[in-house]
Amino acid sequence: MSPLRCILLVGEGNFSFSASLCQSLSGSDTVVTATCLQQENEALRHEGSADNIHIIREAGGTVLFDIDCTKLGECMPLKGHLFHLVIFNFPHCGKKSGVKKNRELLKNFFLSCVQVLSEDGEIHVSLCNGQGGTPADQPKREWHNSWQVAAMAAEAHLILSDVRPFETEKYQSYKCTGYRSQDKGFHVEKALLHVFTRSLPYIPPQRLTVEETVEEEKVQYQIPAELSDYMFREFLKSGSVHPVKLVQDFVLEGLAESWCVSMINETIPFFLSGKHCTILRSNNWIAKHKMCSLWGISDLVFRNVPINTWALPVFHELLLKAVFPSEPDPLKMFCEHLEKLLGPYGVSVSTEQGDFCIMAQPMGLVGKIFPVKEGECHSFINLCISLNLDLLAVLLFALPDWRLLWSHDPRFYKQFFVQPSPGAPFCPFSLFPEHFRFDISFWTGPCWDERKFYSVVREASCGTVQQVKLIDTFSHPDLSQTSYCYRLVYHSHTHALSHTQALLFHKQLETMLSTWLQVTVR
Repeated sequence: MSPLRCILLVGEGNFSFSASLCQSLSGSDTVVTATCLQQENEALRHEGSADNIHIIREAGGTVLFDIDCTKLGECMPLKGHLFHLVIFNFPHCGKKSGVKKNRELLKNFFLSCVQVLSEDGEIHVSLCNGQGGTPADQPKREWHNSWQVAAMAAEAHLILSDVRPFETEKYQSYKCTGYRSQDKGFHVEKALLHVFTRSLPYIPPQRLTVEETVEEEKVQYQIPAELSDYMFREFLKSGSVHPVKLVQDFVLEGLAESWCVSMINETIPFFLSGKHCTILRSNNWIAKHKMCSLWGISDLVFRNVPINTWALPVFHELLLKAVFPSEPDPLKMFCEHLEKLLGPYGVSVSTEQGDFCIMAQPMGLVGKIFPVKEGECHSFINLCISLNLDLLAVLLFALPDWRLLWSHDPRFYKQFFVQPSPGAPFCPFSLFPEHFRFDISFWTGPCWDERKFYSVVREASCGTVQQVKLIDTFSHPDLSQTSYCYRLVYHSHTHALSHTQALLFHKQLETMLSTWLQVTVR
């Protein structure tokens, strides 16, 4: 016997939606609990409410009165119950309440609702066209004049996962009431149903202690906290369906149509001795492998870079190397083949000051080609090709943000279980995430290391800062101090990010800068 699916409806007026829902679910393993804010005698004054309540109870449902949807966790009849779906149709504070009061209603409802929502449950909120304040509203209201439904849900660590038309025709007996606290209905034409789900919680990064054997001796070292989540994820292992692996396979299969391609499966440790580095630089290391037209290796690459939209501190790089006769022109052939393979996704090869750059929009540089002529009379050309697999995955699967590649959310991985071909669009599980901008100003001493500042920002914000921009500097004429002002943009496609949470991260950043970098926050 399959487990029961429990549905909770809040803010009902005449119970016509609940009754219609019960009729549509007749014979299924679903239990409906319908609630309203009013006392029973008040609720029965609504036209048709008595008949609708009878239909709900006949179908095995429960009807509860005097239930405040902003205090569901305190409601005794709901104690111990978790619901797979909570529905709130056309919420409204009543009478001529403004957008601020209705925003507050939504926020308090969401904060209350998560207390009775199952872990994988959904919240459905239907709003009149324009009220939600998302791009799905047509026409879209100005942000300050909307109910900002996604932002209010984020305060309860919920993400907007879907927006679809409210299907009035599906519930034939539904009669919307409650406009200005009367039996009048709302204008439900072009109304939208907003689907919310739980976000994964933010987990503060921790330093990672790694032990490796170097020349038969065990060596321990620490990975900085801001990089720890990138370690040992094994996206490129055999059998992986991570988009980075799918892109690597796509590139290698495409190149294999013209050349023999062989990948080197040796694991390069993170901690290298000087002797090992010398071996890696020598041709003897290459010669150990079977000679072929193209050989390659791929792994993580770390870069100490500023925080910017397309500046990746860690990414997977595919490194290819080949030796060809100088004639016919192998460089031209390779560039043409690469553009044929990746050109449909906006990738091109351009020459900049003698360098062969693999470019794409909007991220810019996604790889490079290094040609070196060798042998007598330059009879051979040595090609070395580097490709940023992470940026290519963003491009080929139309991801809105490279940080999604590192998400732990199963909703991200689920889309790649079927191993979609490049070009298959990604369906975001978090729609219309908001941007938050905060400035931070501080005094530093004569020695200021901006790279350490970026590291602290990444750690303090749990990776939610998308961009950091230097706004202003000022050097004190009498003291050996310099003032810096930076603007930080907080934005996340992987977690719910509310104004409250972003501000919390920002305050945490101020504390960490003062403690770790000994700056004086202004």
